[in-house]
Amino acid sequence: MTPEQVTLVKNSWEQVKPISDQAAELFYGRLFELDPTLRPLFKGDMKEQGKKLMSTITLAVTSLDRLEDIVPALENLGRKHAVEYKVPESSYQTVGEALLWTLGQGLGDAFTEEVKEAWTLTYATLATTMIDASKEATGATG
Repeated sequence: MTPEQVTLVKNSWEQVKPISDQAAELFYGRLFELDPTLRPLFKGDMKEQGKKLMSTITLAVTSLDRLEDIVPALENLGRKHAVEYKVPESSYQTVGEALLWTLGQGLGDAFTEEVKEAWTLTYATLATTMIDASKEATGATG
């Protein structure tokens, strides 16, 4: 990622944070609309789950200029999603779609092509780290 893309992601996330509860609700609504089979994976309080999601995204965004600091946490999250939650690898694409859609809803006209591209790259980087760790944890190849 370029420094400009990091700045775009950080600045746009600052615009989303004040509406994080609504953004989380939009995200999960869209996620379950895109893939209803994911709904049973979420057994707890969805408001609490939304807060965890927003907190995790905030940590990732604030760490974009030093990703090596959060790689171990991302790897642990990837392993946990694979082993404990049995999240299929294909779900990462759906999550990415739901995230970009949510950002578009929350940012409106500020969700420019440049911002979308920066977020797409950010998500791909984070998701790849998690997927690689999940494959290692489950012995999957590919």
